Amino acid sequence: MAGSSVGSRDAAGAVGPGGAAVGYRPSATLPFAAEFRRQASRRRTQLALGFMVLLPLIILVAFQFDSGGDEDNGRNEFASLVDLATSGGLNFTLFSIFVSASFLLVVVVALFCGDTVASEASWGSLRYLLAIPVPRARLLAVKLLVALAYSGLALLLLAGTALLAGTLRYGWSPLRSQVSAELAPGEGLLRLLAVLGYLAVVLLVVAGLAFLLSVTTDAALGAVGGAVLLWILSSILDQITALGGLRAFLPTHYSSAWLGLLSTPVQTDDVVRGTISAVGYATLFWGLAFWRFTRKDVTS
Repeated sequence: MAGSSVGSRDAAGAVGPGGAAVGYRPSATLPFAAEFRRQASRRRTQLALGFMVLLPLIILVAFQFDSGGDEDNGRNEFASLVDLATSGGLNFTLFSIFVSASFLLVVVVALFCGDTVASEASWGSLRYLLAIPVPRARLLAVKLLVALAYSGLALLLLAGTALLAGTLRYGWSPLRSQVSAELAPGEGLLRLLAVLGYLAVVLLVVAGLAFLLSVTTDAALGAVGGAVLLWILSSILDQITALGGLRAFLPTHYSSAWLGLLSTPVQTDDVVRGTISAVGYATLFWGLAFWRFTRKDVTS
C-alpha cells in the first residue's frame, strides 16, 4: 500500500526523487545573472565602481595643479614618478596602478568578498535564500563568483579609465619606468595587461580571506576590516628582515613582484612564486569557507 501511495504521488507530479518537488533542479536556483544584477543595485557596489572611475580623473586634475616648484626637497623619487606619469597614457595608467595596488585595491576586493555573505546574515535574509531552497554550496559558489567578477571589473575600470584619460591628455607614447628601457606602446600595453593579471591573482588572497571571514561573522564591517588589517599585518611582518626565510611564506611577500614584468629583460621568477603562493592561500581560505558554511547553523 505504501509503495502504491508513493507511486501515485509521483504520478500526480507532487514529489520527485529524494522527496524534492518534481522539476526542482538545484543547479537552476540563484542564477549567476540574477545575483549579479542584485549586487549591482546595491549602493556599495555603485560607489566602489564609481570611485574606480573617479580616482584616475582626480589624479589627472591634481597633476594640473602641480606647481613644479622645489618644495619637494630636490625632486625626490616620488616626483620622478610623477614626471613619468605625465609622459604618456601608458605611464599614467602605470602610475594609477602603482598608487592603488598596495591599499585601495585591497580594500575594494575585501569589500566585495567580505560583505557578500555577512551582509545577508546581518539583514536576516540569508535564511530565506536557503529556504527557497538554494543548496548551501551553490549559494556560496554563486556569491563568490559574483564578488570576484565585481573585483575584476573594479580593476579593469581603474586601468581602463586611467588609460583613456591619460592618453587623451598626454598622448599615446612609449611606456617608461625606472626598472626598464623604453618600451614601444604595443609592447607596453601587453606589459600592463600582464601586471593587471598578476595583481588579480595576488588579490585572490584578500578575496579568500575576506570571504572566509564573511561566512564566520554576521558583521560585514568586521569581515572587510579584518581582511584588510590582516593584509596590512602581513605587509608589516614582511619588512622585518630578522624573520629571514619565513617571510617567503607570508601572503604579501610577492605582492610587488609585478614590477619584474616591467623590467628589461622580464623577471618572472618571483611572479611564478607569487602566483603559486596566492593560489595556494586562496584555495585554502575558500575551502575553509565552504567547510564552515555547509556545517554552521544559519539563524539570521
